[in-house]
Amino acid sequence: MYGFLRSMPKGSDLHNHLTGAVYAESFVRFAVANNLCADRKTLNLTAAPCKEGQVEAKQALSDPVLYRDMLANWSMLGWPMSGKSAHDHFFDTFLKFDKAVPGHYGEMLAEVAQRNAEANVQYLELMLSPDEFTSIGFGMKSAWNDDFGKMRTAMLDGGLRDIIAQTRKNLDQWEASRDEILRCHSSNKSLAEPGCAVKMRYIFQILRGFPREAVFAQLITAFESAAQDHRLVALNLVMPEDAYIPMTDFRLHMRMISYLKEIYPNVHITLHAGELAPGLVPPDGLRFHIRESIEMGKAERIGHGVDAMYEDDPQALLAEMARRDVMVEICLTSNDQILGVKGKSHPLASYLKAGVPVSISTDDEGVARSEMTREYMKAVYEQDLDYLTLKKMVRTGIEHAFLPGPSLWQDGRHERPIVYRGIVGSSMRTIRPFTLRLADEWTFLIHSDGISARADIAAVGIREPWEPEPLALAVLEQYGRQHDDALALVAMRRR
Repeated sequence: MYGFLRSMPKGSDLHNHLTGAVYAESFVRFAVANNLCADRKTLNLTAAPCKEGQVEAKQALSDPVLYRDMLANWSMLGWPMSGKSAHDHFFDTFLKFDKAVPGHYGEMLAEVAQRNAEANVQYLELMLSPDEFTSIGFGMKSAWNDDFGKMRTAMLDGGLRDIIAQTRKNLDQWEASRDEILRCHSSNKSLAEPGCAVKMRYIFQILRGFPREAVFAQLITAFESAAQDHRLVALNLVMPEDAYIPMTDFRLHMRMISYLKEIYPNVHITLHAGELAPGLVPPDGLRFHIRESIEMGKAERIGHGVDAMYEDDPQALLAEMARRDVMVEICLTSNDQILGVKGKSHPLASYLKAGVPVSISTDDEGVARSEMTREYMKAVYEQDLDYLTLKKMVRTGIEHAFLPGPSLWQDGRHERPIVYRGIVGSSMRTIRPFTLRLADEWTFLIHSDGISARADIAAVGIREPWEPEPLALAVLEQYGRQHDDALALVAMRRR
C-alpha cells in the first residue's frame, strides 16, 4: 500500500509549517553551524559561550547519547519518555530548537521541497515568518489604540514599512539559497534535484500568543506583504489555540482580521480553528471558533477543524461550510498525536457526508516524524477512504489552493456526473454506478441522450428560486432533440 500511495500524485499540501516540517537531524546540523550550546537536561539551545550544565552542540556529532536525546526532545520521537502530555511535548519542541533556525531558511526550504518531490506532491503553501519575527518586537513597543485605523496608520508611519520591505528581501535570499542547494538553475539540467519541480508559495504566520499590540503589528505586516508580493498568498494565526491569549483574545483577533480584510480585499485568509478537544479547554471553549473564524475572520479555509461536532448547532455549521465552499485542511497524524483524536472520533467522515470540501495535509511532518504518503496511509487504514475519495481530496486541494486564475472545474467541486455513451445491455453491458453528494440548496440535472449535452439549467431563463417541474420542462423545450425520446430529471436538495 505504501508503494502505491507514494507514487500517486497528491497535488498539494496546504497546511505545512516550515519549521515544523524540518526533521530534527537537520536542526542538529544547524545548531553546530550556529555554534550553539545545549542544556544537557532540557536540550534547549542557547548562544555561546556555554554555561554550567550546557555542552557545545557539536559534541552531538561524536556523542550518540547526546545526539539521540536531541532528536527525542526536538520531535515526537521522545514523547513517550518525556513525562509530558503529547500536546505539551509537541509545542515545547519549537522552543528548544528555534535558535538553530536563523541562517538556514534556504536549507529548510530545500529539504521540504525534496521530501515532497519524493512523495509526488506538486505544490506547497508553507507557513513561515518572512519578517523573522521583527514585527512582534515592533508591536511590543507600540501603544494600543482601540481605533484600528489610527493604530494602523501610526504603526506604518512609525517604522513598520521598513520591516515590510525586508520581508521581500528575505524571501529573495531564502529562495536563492534553496535553488542553489537543489541546483535548480544549473546549465546541466540533469543535475537539478527533483525538489526544483515543487511549486512553493507562502502563508504569513501570525503568532497569536503575544499581546494584542504585537498581534496587530504582525497582521498589518502580513496583509501589506501579501498585497505586494505574489509569493505570499495568504495569512494564518499560529501557536496553540488553547493557550491563554488565543482563547481570551479570540474575538479581538477576529475583529482585527475583519477590519484589515476590508482594506486588503484580495489577500486570502486561512485560519487554525477547532484544533481543540474535550478536556483541553472548558466545554464552552469548543462552541464557536470554527464558525466565527469563517463569519468574523473571513476564513476561506480552516486548519484542523477537529472540534466541529462540539460547536453550537454543528450540522448547520457543516451546511454553511459546504454552501460557502470553505475547505478544511485535514491533518490526521497531528490530530492523533496532539489531541488524541483519530479513527471514528475524527470529524473527517462528518465533513465528507455533509459535502464540506477537504484535503489532506501534514501540518508538521518533521516534528511528527511523518510525511505526506503516511498521511494518506492513515486516511486509508484509519478513515477507511477509498481511492476515488482520495483522488477527489487531491483535486479539492488544488482547487482551494490560493493560486491565481479561474477554476479548472466547471462547478468547482469535481462532482460532474460521468458520461457513458451507448445503450444499456448493448454497447454498455452493465450499469456503472457513482455517488454524488449534494450539499444544501443544490440543483442537479440528469438527462437522457435525447437532450443536448449542452443543456444548462442556469441558462434556461427561469428566475430563482427554482422549482423542479418548470426547470425540467424548460430543459426539454430548449435542449430536447426533435426526433428522439427525451428524459430530463431535476433533483433539488433544500434545507
